[in-house]
Amino acid sequence: MWGKLGWGKLGGASIGLAIGGPLGALLGALAGHLLIDDANALFRPPPRQVVFTTGLVALAAKMAKADGVVTGAEIRAFHAIIEAPAEEFAQIARLFNLAKATTAGFEAYARQLATLLADEPALLEDVLDGLFLIAAADGALHDDELAYLATVARIFGLSEADFARIEARHVHRTDDPYVILGADRGMSDAELRRLYRRRIAESHPDREIARGLPPEAVRIATDRTAALNAAWDEIVRQRRINEKESAKVTS
Repeated sequence: MWGKLGWGKLGGASIGLAIGGPLGALLGALAGHLLIDDANALFRPPPRQVVFTTGLVALAAKMAKADGVVTGAEIRAFHAIIEAPAEEFAQIARLFNLAKATTAGFEAYARQLATLLADEPALLEDVLDGLFLIAAADGALHDDELAYLATVARIFGLSEADFARIEARHVHRTDDPYVILGADRGMSDAELRRLYRRRIAESHPDREIARGLPPEAVRIATDRTAALNAAWDEIVRQRRINEKESAKVTS
């Protein structure tokens, strides 16, 4: 888990070189080292939790820069998502500020993250969910923030339908419950129930814990599961689905 690795130890040259690219350079800058992206330094795959959290912090910083204004609510949301001991949070703030100040565009960070997490696209959705949580923390998702998030989603290889489904978890839409589930209104009750169960299985926080992911990923999955449950409850209410009968449907 990330908590065991410790933010106080983040930024060593070995980790930066293992990751390489703009994210590795960012970790190197945090440690006070100038790192060169050298393929010969990739002795082993970089820790997945370091890649996830560093990418999330870097993209959140670039989003704040693109937006031009960082609100108190966004800062609180950032603190709620990124978990670290109080004495180590200074390192996180420093990483955030370094990413905000780098000349590398957010596209470079997003592309590298998409490459490093290509075998686990669900983690890329977790990153996007985390960015949405921060952006929408002030009660409004502005056009420039939405455009930023849409571009990140495209770089991650997510479809427009996937982006709409993720967006609906954070921004109210008329057909919220169906979009959140990625469902069609013409689906039968049984089909909706099966889809709901699949989404929950894919998003459950226990799945993130079992994979040894950092608390940030677990918290994002928890919020996503709550949104899926709320969407299902609304569909049940709208359709007057008999929950006892629907519970018998097998996935």
